[in-house]
Amino acid sequence: MLDRLADLEAEYEDVLERLGDRATLSDQHLLRDLSRRRKELGAVVTVLRELKAATDDLAAARELQAESSGDERELAHGEAAEAEARIGRLEAQLRTLLIPEDPNDGRNVIVEIRGAEGGEEANLFAKDLFEMYQRYADRRGWKLEVLDARPSDLGGVDSATFVVKGGDAWQRMKHEAGTHRVQRVPVTESQGRVHTSSATVNVLPEADEVEVEIEPGDLRIDVYRSTGPGGQSVNTTDSAVRITHLPSGLVVAMQDEKSQIQNRARAMQVLRARLYELERSRQEADLARERKAQVGTGGRSEKVRTYNFKENRVTDHRIGLTLHKLDRILMGDLDELVDALVADERSRQLGNQ
Repeated sequence: MLDRLADLEAEYEDVLERLGDRATLSDQHLLRDLSRRRKELGAVVTVLRELKAATDDLAAARELQAESSGDERELAHGEAAEAEARIGRLEAQLRTLLIPEDPNDGRNVIVEIRGAEGGEEANLFAKDLFEMYQRYADRRGWKLEVLDARPSDLGGVDSATFVVKGGDAWQRMKHEAGTHRVQRVPVTESQGRVHTSSATVNVLPEADEVEVEIEPGDLRIDVYRSTGPGGQSVNTTDSAVRITHLPSGLVVAMQDEKSQIQNRARAMQVLRARLYELERSRQEADLARERKAQVGTGGRSEKVRTYNFKENRVTDHRIGLTLHKLDRILMGDLDELVDALVADERSRQLGNQ
């Protein structure tokens, strides 16, 4: 670890030097990247230098302890113990700081929710999840903007797409990706029997325009008349937009806005996020496999979390955590669940060092 820390300290000095270079100041992309790296390395280097100072203090205290006697030796013993404790704290802090930073931390998040297995009950549950995340965003002080929401026949949602804007939105929302399973008596059930249904949640980091270059010739843009409920112009003009990215085959459709221009802008927003995720995951698989890694086929057996209404219970199967507070969780009280998932991720990262 010491060699790695020395390399990071040398890189930090190099970054500082490059930030003072006139050529860097004229390159906004490079300036942004170097500034971000300075912030990352600065925290590590600060603790590293404190650790070096504490190590020097310990060596001096031990030397004094060996050469002295009486009260002076006792005082040196106390200083050595204090330095050892400080070294232990700083080493633990460094191990935490050396955990690789998620490159998407600080980004806004695009969330896509769809009813999966269970017919109309799955769509009703998808709406419950949608509203749960809306309430959670309110609690966290995030801004949530609905990009597209398609209602189902009985008041649920076939699909909902929205962007969550907040400094820690990705860090906390990324764990929501997967198949969510619900166990309850559906409104369509006349016998009072409990049914099991599921909805899928995809979580994508929003990409900046400068990070994803999209050639106009790579797009096929179709416009058509919106369907479903809407205002006087929504269903009477060709305002809906469907964009197909030809190289990847990705298709994004938007119809919620009255303006074709607005629907196109929102579709491009989602498309950029999907292409960014595609590039980020390219070493492991293409986007289809990445999405499958998040939600599989949407089958009930592939769940990451179960919501049992009869027992007022929520179980996250990834970490084996069960909370009997479903009513509060649906009202947006997700922090206990999310905190546990974040802690589990951190624990696994520390274990891999």
